[in-house]
Amino acid sequence: MKEIAVFILLILGTLLILLAGIGIIRMPDLYMRMSATTKAATLGTGFMLGAAALHFQDTSITARCFTAIVFLLLTAPVAAHVLGRAAYFIGIPMWKKSKKDELKGKYNYFSHILTSEDSSNLDKEHFNIKDDDKKSPKE
Repeated sequence: MKEIAVFILLILGTLLILLAGIGIIRMPDLYMRMSATTKAATLGTGFMLGAAALHFQDTSITARCFTAIVFLLLTAPVAAHVLGRAAYFIGIPMWKKSKKDELKGKYNYFSHILTSEDSSNLDKEHFNIKDDDKKSPKE
């Protein structure tokens, strides 16, 4: 019975990591690639570490696997978010068919401040910028 559970966990982990690899190749822009790889690879690695813990049934190995799973669950989404945010702010373009850009107009490229409201009017007032002077890196 244990071997069947280990086998299922390994197959699930392998499939998820395969999906992450396919996502890197197939997704059209950086943001979608990061989303696909972060979620699938984190879950796939968690399944594989769970399989290792179940297979060996040793306290030290189980503790290491659990620690690695917790570390991955805590760090991978945060790292992907920070990398995606940095990529957006330096001007890495989104896929041309992307329908929604929630940060558009909320980031000030001069002061590097992200606001919850459209900052274009605040920029003009605060920095005394004319419409011709304010260009984002994407434009």
